[in-house]
Formats: sequence, C-alpha cells, structure tokens
Amino acid sequence: MNLSESQTKKIIESQLCRAAQVIEDVVDQEIAKLEKVDEDELEKIRQRRLAELKEKASKKEEWLANGHGIYSELASEKDFFTICKQSVKVCAHFYRSTTVRCAIFDKHLSLLAPRHLECRFIKVDVEKSPFLVSRLGVRVLPTLILIKEEKVVGRVIGFDDLGGHDDFSTEMLDWRLGVAGVVDYSGDLSQPPDFAKNKKREMPFKRSTKTIRDPTTCTVALVKCLHCYATDLLLQQTLDLVRIVLEGLLSPKQAPDPNY
Repeated sequence: MNLSESQTKKIIESQLCRAAQVIEDVVDQEIAKLEKVDEDELEKIRQRRLAELKEKASKKEEWLANGHGIYSELASEKDFFTICKQSVKVCAHFYRSTTVRCAIFDKHLSLLAPRHLECRFIKVDVEKSPFLVSRLGVRVLPTLILIKEEKVVGRVIGFDDLGGHDDFSTEMLDWRLGVAGVVDYSGDLSQPPDFAKNKKREMPFKRSTKTIRDPTTCTVALVKCLHCYATDLLLQQTLDLVRIVLEGLLSPKQAPDPNY
C-alpha cells in the first residue's frame, strides 16, 4: 500500500518521538544510579583504576628490560630459548642477508617493534642458526615464526598471507600478527586492511537517490545523531534501544496503518 507524503511524515515523527522518549528514560535511570554512588564506592573505583595503571607501568618496564620495543638480531641459538622463556609473545624473522625480500620484512618489523611492546621482535640469521632452522622446519625465506607462551602459534611464509606482493603495508603485517595473537591489534581482525582499501578504490561512487522523507534514510540519520550525542557510559544501551525501535519501524511484517 502506497503512503502519502504526509502519512509517511507522521509515521517517522511518531517513531522518532518514541525513540527519544525511550532514550530519555534510560538516561534518567543512569543519572539516578550515579547520584546514589557514595564516596566510598568512588574511592574504590579510583583505587582499582590506580592499581590497573600501576600494573601496566610495571609490565612496560619489564618488557623494556627484556629487550622489547626494538627489532634486534639474535646473538646465538641458545639465546632464542632464553628469549622465549622471558617473553610471552615473540615474533622471530628467519632471514638470509642475500635474500632480497627479507629486507622488506626488516623494514616493517622495525616499525612494529616500538608500537607493540607486548611482543619481542627478533631476527635470526639462518646461516648461523642451523639447529633452529631444522628444529622449527624453516624451508622458505623469509619466514616469520610466531610464538606465544613458548609454543609456535603461527607462521608467515613469504608474502602469501599479506596479499602475495612486495608492497604490502605495515598495517597488513600488523593485522596478520594480530590474527596469530602475538600483538594487540587495534583494528578489525575480520578485515585485512589492504584488502579493504583496494575494495574501496575499485567501487565506483554512486550517489544515493533516496530523499529525506525516505524512512530508511531518516532512521540512519537518527542513529548517527544519537551516536554523536550519547555519552560513553550510555552509548551501548542507547544504540541497543534505538535498534529495537527502528526494527519495529522497518520490519516488513508491520504494515503501518494508513489512517494513523
């Protein structure tokens, strides 16, 4: 059933008012909760936060003392096992100086080491480390051996996992190490960054034909506005409630009353 412009406008206005009222009620409830927090509870929160900050600072000092933050050469094969015992997460680049592509990994790992203090980044010369090469089954250069809690959790053999070409980005390698769990990757692990960029470049720009009176467009605009103004404390609850209200608006099973 086709709706007139005025009917569509009334439906949208009604849904917006309902969504705003629900959000206002949630905000009032959260404010009431915060007003009930006494000084003792606030002090507990402060102490807990302070303890977390001290723990992070202590961990950072420990990492730096163990050689984290820099991309360094392995001095001897026995040092490899010492490093793996000292550091929970290790990224070991097995290389040969005459293999050109090893220098590409060197460039990216040198950038990632200071970004990820939680991981120890080292390089291992295969010609000086025959035991490690045999023990870890390194057959192709360059190869990254990814270790967590003294166990191999992943391998990056060549550049196949990084797009299969030499000009992959540092972010792409960062993502791959994050997938293995040896670095704390801040992006979306389900979406390789270089692939996402290429997809955006290949997609032609298409201008939307929807008008401001289109209910779908209005609901998207509503979500964006609410996202901007919701506080960090209420953001998740707010968006969940809005999603429930909007599902009621957009559901094909609920046909609006033309006489509304």
